[in-house]
Amino acid sequence: MRVVVDTNVLISALIGHGKPRRLLIELLEGHQVVSSPQMLAELADVLSREKFIEVDKSQVSSFLSILASIVVLVTAEQSFRVIAGDPDDDVVLGTAYKGKATHIVSGDRHLLNLKRFRGIRILTVNEMLQLL
Repeated sequence: MRVVVDTNVLISALIGHGKPRRLLIELLEGHQVVSSPQMLAELADVLSREKFIEVDKSQVSSFLSILASIVVLVTAEQSFRVIAGDPDDDVVLGTAYKGKATHIVSGDRHLLNLKRFRGIRILTVNEMLQLL
C-alpha cells in the first residue's frame, strides 16, 4: 500500500502513545508512506505553534528528519480545488494523487466526508488499523 498520512495523524503519533503512533510505525515498517515538501512544511509550521510549546524542539526536529528520510517524497504539482474551507486539505489530495497513493489516513472531517478521491480511499486511523 501507498499511504498519505495527514498532518493531524502525524502530530498525534508524535505526541501520543496510542493508535496513531502504532499505525504510523506499522505503515513505515511494512508499506510506503507518501508525503510532499508542502505537507512536511505544514507539519513543521503546526508543531512550531504555541499550542505545542511543550513538545521538545529536538524531538520535533528528529521526527521531521526521520520522516523526510523514510517517506516517498513527491511534489504535489497538481493543484486541486476540492475543499473550499481548507486549502491545506487540497495539498493532501494533490500529494496522494501525485504519489499514486492507495489510501489517505486523516482525522480531518473535510477529507473524511469525501470517503474517496480519484480512487484513493480516505480512512480514519481506526479504519486503517482494521484494514491492516
